[in-house]
Amino acid sequence: MTPEQFSGIGMTSQRTRDRLVQRLQEQGIENQALLDIIRTTPRHIYLDEALAHRAYEDSALPIGFQQTLSQPYIVARMTELLFAAGAPARVLEVGTGSGYQTTILARMPGVEQVFSVERIQPLLEKARDRLRSLRIYNVQCRLADGAMGWAEKAPFDGILSAAAPREIPAELIEQLAIGGRLVSPEGDDREQHLVVITRTDDGFERQIIEPVRFVPLLSGVIRR
Repeated sequence: MTPEQFSGIGMTSQRTRDRLVQRLQEQGIENQALLDIIRTTPRHIYLDEALAHRAYEDSALPIGFQQTLSQPYIVARMTELLFAAGAPARVLEVGTGSGYQTTILARMPGVEQVFSVERIQPLLEKARDRLRSLRIYNVQCRLADGAMGWAEKAPFDGILSAAAPREIPAELIEQLAIGGRLVSPEGDDREQHLVVITRTDDGFERQIIEPVRFVPLLSGVIRR
């Protein structure tokens, strides 16, 4: 990608990004490092060209295969929750998707490695290309069923899921390190909530945050 594609013009310009960050602040996002990363991340490169002009709206947008690029507020909210008790050095992301949330996580201070799992091969390949173009090298991606996590790389200080299981899988929860936090939507097509699970020396603490709407967490792998 060219420098012009990264910087954007018109509806993808820096001024438009600044307005998005202002909206996020008005909605209660306070982590300044996170806001600065969102301000400087070219969200339009994670979308097909026909939708790029809508990249800095605070809305979810389609990326193909019945998947979406999450609403910026949700990306910011989930990231802020994940970092609320301190920066997780090792993060598991369930659902690479476009790679946008992956990029935000990888750029956050204190994050040493992001392990990202995606079940749809064409999406994963595009995400890898975007990460390379942005010179983000602290991410490992894997084509696999996200509900199973990435046991070989566990334990994780943070786990973030970009899709909603009916119930958060025990396999994911067990991959949390002591003191680690998992942030995920949970529920069905009628009702979903954002949930935070923290692993302590004595077990797990669960907190329901707010209603949300995500694509479902599905099993299986889709190859080309």
